[in-house]
Amino acid sequence: MDMKLYQTESRKTVADSLQRADAHVYFSYLVLGLVGESGEVADKVKKCIRDSGGVLSASGKEKLVDELGDVLWYVARLSEVLDVSLSDVATRNLEKLQSRMDRGAIHGSGDAR
Repeated sequence: MDMKLYQTESRKTVADSLQRADAHVYFSYLVLGLVGESGEVADKVKKCIRDSGGVLSASGKEKLVDELGDVLWYVARLSEVLDVSLSDVATRNLEKLQSRMDRGAIHGSGDAR
């Protein structure tokens, strides 16, 4: 699916109460939702490690993909609040990573490498 289409279509699934919410409340809701869904991704992986030695079953993969979709929804909504397209977020990320590769700084920590 095209990212622009995803961003447009996902907008249709924002709850009515959130569409009427104060901008700060909506932004906070989205950030908290992103953190929560990211935690669910981590939890699925944790349980895969605990229950099957890190071997992801077909059903585990399906559940993980579902959670990644939820993460994507929150990223799309946050991108729109920031007035940037999801495609621009993806492009910017790849440019940042390529710059790190070019400078030999892909490993390590910190935002400014």
